[in-house]
Amino acid sequence: MKAALHIPRFNYGTSDSDISENLKNIVQKAEEVGFERLSVMDHYFQIQGVGEYKDPMMEAYTTLGFIAANTKKIKIGTLVTGVTYRNPAFLVKQVTALDVLSQGRAFLGIGAAWNEQESLALGFNFPPIKERFERLEETLQIVKKMWSGDSTPYKGEYYSLQEPFNSPQVLTKPHPEILIGGSGEQKTLKLVAKYADSCNLFAAEQDIIKHKLEVLKNHCDDLGRDYSSIHKTALARIDLSNLNKFVEDAKILSELGIDEMFFMVPEAEKLNNLEKIGEKVIVKISEQ
Repeated sequence: MKAALHIPRFNYGTSDSDISENLKNIVQKAEEVGFERLSVMDHYFQIQGVGEYKDPMMEAYTTLGFIAANTKKIKIGTLVTGVTYRNPAFLVKQVTALDVLSQGRAFLGIGAAWNEQESLALGFNFPPIKERFERLEETLQIVKKMWSGDSTPYKGEYYSLQEPFNSPQVLTKPHPEILIGGSGEQKTLKLVAKYADSCNLFAAEQDIIKHKLEVLKNHCDDLGRDYSSIHKTALARIDLSNLNKFVEDAKILSELGIDEMFFMVPEAEKLNNLEKIGEKVIVKISEQ
């Protein structure tokens, strides 16, 4: 099993001026201790369950560019970009730039979006869920079209592109990994089977992960997709006071079919203990 680090908070130090240096130290340490991938949230405000909505929240792709400049080999992306946050072609350009400037280390994490509060607060469109999923499918089609080098016009219900030209092209071939977040059985997992390279589920739901993966396999069978070609990931909070339990839980998830764990350490100050995670967790789960 592979190990990834998900950074959900930016409450570093006593002022906003501390964010840059502390984030630099964290991502460099994450790379040093053996994390293969690193993700940030794509939100305008901090989300409930992680912190207060007025806590610092960095714009995702600017932050990933900073991370790329301060690391050498770790893969980077969002977990996950809400489809309503950006025009699809602009999103392709952002991830392409990240891939080129990081020398082929970008991945695209994307989902149907869910946080209505932050969108309404800042004046972003937040359509009903049916439309958000329809926009997500069109966005996935545009992403694949532009990364394939096909610049012929695209006409969808929500997006029309006269010339979806993309230059430079991505360094990752055939394209950066497309990861879809969410576990909805009728829409999300079907989109994974149809378009994605990876899925992301919640590790806390390990009692139903087996069922979700069976649903995904059924969608793959229906679409003629090789189920084994999809990389299965899960996001989990890690309790630094009980790392042995985390390793045990990771083993269970590995046996269920999860290929990679995203570690989330909600308490920002505890990210300074990444060496402890490296010594006691990453080595152990990499053997599973």
